[in-house]
Amino acid sequence: MTTPMTPAELYRHGLRLLLAKDIPAWTALWHEDGVLEFPFAPPGRPGRLEGRQAIADYMRHYPDHIDLHDFPEVTVHQTTAPETVVVEMRGVGRLVRTPSPFDMTYIAVVTVEGGLITSYRDYWNPLAAQEPGTDFAGAGR
Repeated sequence: MTTPMTPAELYRHGLRLLLAKDIPAWTALWHEDGVLEFPFAPPGRPGRLEGRQAIADYMRHYPDHIDLHDFPEVTVHQTTAPETVVVEMRGVGRLVRTPSPFDMTYIAVVTVEGGLITSYRDYWNPLAAQEPGTDFAGAGR
């Protein structure tokens, strides 16, 4: 029997999967009933996704719009609840459909139970969503 990854290990593994553009593997890190929240989502963008399938549907087109190159700054803070971490990070890359660079800072509060993500609150900069080419969730509609 394998010991599940700690929340910090699972989070860092998930970042590697995003860099590899392996969205199905990243989605597999989620509990079937996991919840992804965007407390600062601007109007017209989802504020809450419930369930692994909804998260997979949302993330499906991510690599077609944002080409992540690196997470040069990642700091994981352990909370008093062992299953929850707070992450400060920066993601850099480029927007695929424009010549614009992508440079975003985030704070995430992530809870992992039984080796799977059950809750992820993503506090990203909503002003960045105004950049052309960032609306990957609406792709294909």
